[in-house]
Amino acid sequence: MPTALLSSKGRITIPSAVRRSLGLNPGDVIEFTDTGNGRFVLSIQTGHSNELKGLVRRKQLPVSVEEMNAAIVDAAKARNDRT
Repeated sequence: MPTALLSSKGRITIPSAVRRSLGLNPGDVIEFTDTGNGRFVLSIQTGHSNELKGLVRRKQLPVSVEEMNAAIVDAAKARNDRT
C-alpha cells in the first residue's frame, strides 16, 4: 500500500503510482470530504481552467451613431431583397 510522509508545513507528496492511477497532473485540484471516523474521500476536480477560455465574451467596442445607422440601412436592404 502506498504511503506518504507529512512535512512540517503540512504537505505530502502523493506517490507516483497513485498519481498515475488517478490520472493526476500538476495543477489538478483535489477535494477532501470528511466521511467521519477519521476517514476522508479524495475527489479529483476534472477539467482545467484553460477549458473556460472563450466562455465569457469580451465587451465589444462602442459603435458610433453613423455605424448604427449604416447597419440599420443594410439590414433593411437585406430584408427588402428577400421579399
